[in-house]
Amino acid sequence: MKTKGYNVIWAVLMSAIAFCGSMQFVAITLLTTIFSPAQAFILSLMVNARHLFYGVSLLDKYRGLGKVRPFLIYTMCDETFSIVSSVEVPEGIDRKYFYFIISALDYFYWVFGSFLGGVAGEFVKFNTKGMDFVLTALFVVLFLEQMKKHENWKLGIIGILSTMFGLLLFKRDNFVIPSMVIILVVLLAIRPKSEQGGAP
Repeated sequence: MKTKGYNVIWAVLMSAIAFCGSMQFVAITLLTTIFSPAQAFILSLMVNARHLFYGVSLLDKYRGLGKVRPFLIYTMCDETFSIVSSVEVPEGIDRKYFYFIISALDYFYWVFGSFLGGVAGEFVKFNTKGMDFVLTALFVVLFLEQMKKHENWKLGIIGILSTMFGLLLFKRDNFVIPSMVIILVVLLAIRPKSEQGGAP
């Protein structure tokens, strides 16, 4: 935000309102060029499509959480998903508040971190080349962590095969969204009937 001429207040507002991680970086470019609603929509869908899978995989954990559920949905991000999907609620702790605190803390860390970054950006100058690989590394770690559980092997293989199939059909420049759609369709198709008929 600083390099595009926006001060720390705008960085904080961007994080607080458009809480969508990597899309925030893309949005800076959208704000500083000729605006195209169609392009912005497609770009947002491509960058944040993974959240569809976060939502599907957390249907059971977030089922029946009442008034906090909209907040949990709004604050779903890579970090929150990585925690919620890999930990069990401690015995004696209300799962609604357990998930709420995780999401609220991650949201606070992100917004406060944006504030600190905006302030530090006024004084600190360093070369950030190569740091964009951090997000890719995060997804690799998340995948490997989930694959440690034997019951997740089938889902991991479905993801890999669906992605390879999408790559063969749609080629390297266009395979991401179709591959995600293929994965989503397969996962919904194999979902047990008992879960399909459950309450949201």
